[in-house]
Amino acid sequence: METVSQLAKLGLFDARVPRYTSYPTAPHFNSAVGSSHFSDWVAALPPDSEVSLYIHIPFCRRLCWFCACRTQGTATLSPVAGYLETLKAEIDMFAAVLPSGVKLSALHWGGGTPTLLSPEMMTDLADSVFRAVPLAEGGEFSVEIDPNEIDDARLDALAAAGMTRASIGVQDFDPDIQKVIGREQGFEITQAAVDGIRDRGVKSLNTDILYGLPHQSRAKITDSVQKLLSLSPDRVALYGYAHVPWMARRQTLIPSDALPTPEERLHLFDTARRLFLWDGYDEIGIDHFAAKGDSMAIAARDGTLRRNFQGYTVDPAPALIGLGASAISRFPQGYAQNISGTGEYAKAIQEGRFATGRGHAFAGEDLARARMIETLMCSFRIHRAEIERDFGARPDFVSDLFASAKLRFGEFVEITPAGFEITPAGRPLTRMIAKAFDAYEMAKTGHSSAI
Repeated sequence: METVSQLAKLGLFDARVPRYTSYPTAPHFNSAVGSSHFSDWVAALPPDSEVSLYIHIPFCRRLCWFCACRTQGTATLSPVAGYLETLKAEIDMFAAVLPSGVKLSALHWGGGTPTLLSPEMMTDLADSVFRAVPLAEGGEFSVEIDPNEIDDARLDALAAAGMTRASIGVQDFDPDIQKVIGREQGFEITQAAVDGIRDRGVKSLNTDILYGLPHQSRAKITDSVQKLLSLSPDRVALYGYAHVPWMARRQTLIPSDALPTPEERLHLFDTARRLFLWDGYDEIGIDHFAAKGDSMAIAARDGTLRRNFQGYTVDPAPALIGLGASAISRFPQGYAQNISGTGEYAKAIQEGRFATGRGHAFAGEDLARARMIETLMCSFRIHRAEIERDFGARPDFVSDLFASAKLRFGEFVEITPAGFEITPAGRPLTRMIAKAFDAYEMAKTGHSSAI
């Protein structure tokens, strides 16, 4: 209780801070970065290197109320078919400026609902990607799968295309909570999807579950986590539900008076966390868990874990390319985000230009601060020697940042001979502590709760 009281005094239960899947964060992107930057940055990739590719499918059969992603509902596949033709054209444009010999270390289909596609669409899209950029030996191909929007034919198509990892969003198995958040997905249909995935030889399974949902209690989240554990996922993301109705209008359908308090959110997280640890999972960063033999658990142990727009990753590629409406790319030179509206996105591609609408070119201390924030989010520590050696950061600049964070967070952080660390008791504060290394101003309403 004393620790909770101390966390409260530091503002944990009131703060809204970024999730830091990028630095600077997306609200700081601007229109100074355009299609020519994207083209030039792709062309500057080293020949025979590896990149990661994200394909965004912004369509859903139904819109879940809790979701804040950029998606649109559709009752038919007609708009999806048109979008895929544009996406394939973008893939060809990308391949045309890509240096020779580049391969994919990882391919991920996200959305939206990628499994909304028909089997023929899935096969066609995969063929288009791999014709343009082949998958490297040992490369991963992951797909977000909605158990309500999958069948044997589509699973067969994904398996034939080479899917190596499947990702399933669970949210919560309680039927009353599912109704309130607009996502009815029973345990049985989820289990059937998992069985279908594994029957086709796809060995790796990611799952997402949420805490902080309306009407959620410790007993209810315990039941949901135990059901999830019975599926033996290889990785689990335990995300805090972000109630941001000013950004995602569909969330106005969720009764805010039924949401748990910030203190209750902390207890819900800790209840779920303990269950994953008791079941033998390794804790990864601030909100992930992985089986001990999983590559993410290994990366966390050996210090190679990374963080990008897809969350925690083991992918070592220096560039993540995002294709499709609203998709974000990260290059060594900066970020480039495609236009969000599917109509405007399609118009740009049809006119023969990349659809980059905004972004950020790294300058000044960006890369040093980005790496410090990333290592805090991944391993709760910063190695001073790495920041000074790899990013040319001045020793006094690094020392001043450490001292400022120490002054703000006291016993929850330590300045060590090797650098800076967050103590185990201070880990709930990680996103707030990362904010101390962020040079950009932030609108308080622009981000989700710190817990």
